[in-house]
Amino acid sequence: MSDSTNSVSPSSDYASISSGDQSLQRSRRSGDGNRAIVLESRHWHDVFWSAIFMIHIICLGFVLAVLGLNRFRIPDRLNIDRYTHGFLENHKGLTEDYWPLYAVAGAIGVFISWMWSLLLGSYANEMMKVSVHILTTYLAVVSVLCFWCRQFFWGGAFAIGALLQFLYVISVIDRLPFTMLVLRKALKLVWGLPKVIMVAHAFTVVMLLWMSLWSFGAAGVVASSMGDEGRWWLLVVLSVSLFWTGAVLCNTVHVIVSGMVFHVLFQCGQQEASSLPPSTLIGSLRYAVTTSFGSICYGSLFTAAIRTLRWEIRGFRSKICGNECLLCCVDFLFHLVETLVRFFNKYAYVQIGVYGKGFNRSARDAWELFQSTGVEALVAYDCSGAVLLMGTIFGGLITGSCIGMWAWIKYSDRVIMVASTAMLMGMVLVGLGMVVVESAVTSIYICFAEDPLLIQRWDADFFTEMSEMLHRRLQHRSARAREVLTTTA
Repeated sequence: MSDSTNSVSPSSDYASISSGDQSLQRSRRSGDGNRAIVLESRHWHDVFWSAIFMIHIICLGFVLAVLGLNRFRIPDRLNIDRYTHGFLENHKGLTEDYWPLYAVAGAIGVFISWMWSLLLGSYANEMMKVSVHILTTYLAVVSVLCFWCRQFFWGGAFAIGALLQFLYVISVIDRLPFTMLVLRKALKLVWGLPKVIMVAHAFTVVMLLWMSLWSFGAAGVVASSMGDEGRWWLLVVLSVSLFWTGAVLCNTVHVIVSGMVFHVLFQCGQQEASSLPPSTLIGSLRYAVTTSFGSICYGSLFTAAIRTLRWEIRGFRSKICGNECLLCCVDFLFHLVETLVRFFNKYAYVQIGVYGKGFNRSARDAWELFQSTGVEALVAYDCSGAVLLMGTIFGGLITGSCIGMWAWIKYSDRVIMVASTAMLMGMVLVGLGMVVVESAVTSIYICFAEDPLLIQRWDADFFTEMSEMLHRRLQHRSARAREVLTTTA
């Protein structure tokens, strides 16, 4: 999507239409053989949040360097221990004792990310089934190991995670065939775009560079002479920062890939995906890291947590229809989360990538588009995001387990600290590989809602299956609504 496309007719202009004119413009485009995406000059949005993110990166980078240097080769090189005199312990380590563990964690995370991407392209069905079913077992095994090591809090946490994962899979088991279909088609799109894979790899390298500094500071914290409580608080703060930074990079990739995928679907039949002009990638990248970067930073703070909560509530809600009291409580939470989803959802990133809107407006417009076309019923039924998240968590668990075993041999009193932070590093790196597929999924749904004929031109059989499933889901909702009305009457 580049400025070079500005010569096409106004009837194909995506960027300038208002929500009220949308249906008219769609019908025009559907009958037009020359579709193209036209972008007007973009404005900067959510600049405050991009400034906050950059200030956070600069300040945290300084703090990480200080924390790492204080224990690098010489204990208390910068004489920081005098400020933690009341929390001192006899044990004093060095940054280089723990930094190699984090280096290996980064290498494992990258290896799993790249292997997962390759295997998804060759064995999509098998890998997605592994993501869904093996995570419960692995969580249970890690829980047992934690109990065996007398880490009762973490053993209980992983046991609860295994139970929640099992209940969620049981609640959505009937949705998995359609989810697998959507993921296969998204993979078909992604693997037809080599530039998309290059973008993901490039951002993985950027994330690794930041992680080298982050792990240097984290190793300094683990090696410090503070008590466990002080170290844990510092590691929690650093982990929240890493999560936000990872989410920003993932969603930047999301915006770039969405722009490219949307362009492919829009230009379907006119040119091969692999032959898209370089300006398409350059334009998407430029907008993502400049005018739209503030919107990405803002959305990255909230979307992941709200989305995960929504998945869990939807799964439980569908299985407790017989308990009216519990259903009432869950419904209250459900409607609260649905209100938040209206302003914080992953489909906003497609609107940001294609139209250059601010985050809140993008989220609201995407949700209103789904509501007005009925596609929201299909989006709610689909579990592709949850399946990809399971793969991300599984990759993080493998990374944490490998580093945890190494730490158990060398530094048994620091196992949980090192393993949990290594797990987060693995999740962020695997997530960067998964986000290209999720971006393709969200773009497919936005295109289906904007103009279903775009999907029909790209894959007629897939369009038919999506249309039939949408019809069934709308019928199901109507039947449930009538049942509720009959019961209350």
